[in-house]
Amino acid sequence: MFSLGLGVALALGQSQAQTPLIAYAELDSSINPITKDFLLRVISEAHRDNAALLLIRLDTPGGLLESTKDMVTAILNAPIPIVIWVGPAGARAASAGAFITMAADIAAMAEGTNIGSSTPISLAPSEGEQPDKDDPARKKILEFVASESRKIAEKRGRSKEWAEKFVLEGKSLTAHEALENNIINLIANTREALLARLDGYELQRDGQTIRLQTSGGALKVYERNIKEQVMNYLADPNVVYLLLTIGIYALIAEFFTPGFGVGIGGAICLLLALLGLQVLPLNVAGLAFILLGAALMVIDIFTPTHLALTVGGVISLLIGSFMLFDIKSFEAPALSISPINIFVTVGTITAIFVFMITKGLLIQRKPPVTGKEGMIGAVGTARDELNPTGMVFVQGEYWLAQAIDGPIKPGESIRVERIENGKLIVRRT
Repeated sequence: MFSLGLGVALALGQSQAQTPLIAYAELDSSINPITKDFLLRVISEAHRDNAALLLIRLDTPGGLLESTKDMVTAILNAPIPIVIWVGPAGARAASAGAFITMAADIAAMAEGTNIGSSTPISLAPSEGEQPDKDDPARKKILEFVASESRKIAEKRGRSKEWAEKFVLEGKSLTAHEALENNIINLIANTREALLARLDGYELQRDGQTIRLQTSGGALKVYERNIKEQVMNYLADPNVVYLLLTIGIYALIAEFFTPGFGVGIGGAICLLLALLGLQVLPLNVAGLAFILLGAALMVIDIFTPTHLALTVGGVISLLIGSFMLFDIKSFEAPALSISPINIFVTVGTITAIFVFMITKGLLIQRKPPVTGKEGMIGAVGTARDELNPTGMVFVQGEYWLAQAIDGPIKPGESIRVERIENGKLIVRRT
């Protein structure tokens, strides 16, 4: 009986040992410090779980160069084989995504996807503009990025020529073109089709031949935790910009109308924006311009400048909005603030302040309606004969009045001209 039990246990252990574990994760956002930390965590946990390989589905517009370099280094030195799959159809490995794809042990793409366009966005010419090829600074940066691309391609035995073209010429390739030009290893339209193609696939790793086994493997999905999801959203400059402006002006509104309730929401928005500013390359001058713009608009409410300070505040706010992030450090257009977002936000804030200031000016021009000053111009009725003094009834009350245009009989209508020593000076209407 003991021998039988031991045999069953050994058979179960051998069966479990032969079942490969396939780690799976998705990178479907911009490349930023949060994405980098997520990838490093997945590689570490997949290795800890004894995964046979790590399969990553990639769909990215690109991202920060420093984060890309850290991710490429982690992939090149990963303790387990890493497969990058650009899919499904419609996905892209643009800019920094091309570097990450080429760094994989096995690179695959689905039909209807593309890879490339790795020219740093700060160096890419505008539409219809010819780049200055003789600019020393431009040549230096491009050559550095191109050398990084060549280094990755050489490490994985891919086309160094096309790795350069991605950077120097901003070229892109479809899945079939990438396969023909030795940028990727496989084409697979679905994850299941890719796993089937990988079963029995042999690759060279650290001087050894590794034969992958994916048939019958257990798939373990690694997802972002709550913190990583929140921080990934906050890595979007458009989100951070909106949270920052909402937070600043909500706190201003709470300061002038305490108890209205917007202060709590504004404080939360401002704290979330500060978290995002820790991830993104902040330009302090841009933040200073935004704060200056808000201050000028607030001051204009209490000073008789008739919107002059508001105009200055709008200009300062626009300058700060476009300067808020160091755009030159980005390698993807998706990581810049949308001009539409800026103009809509600044336009809304401007409309609110213009309404508040013009409303205040109109109120100042209205005659007083309370107190003694509110009596000037009021119409009432004489109760006694005013010759020259007597009682009148004005605004629901009896007042001692003095006529300035002759005797006024009881019942006649009168109008208040002014007040002297608590006595109304009136004339016949």
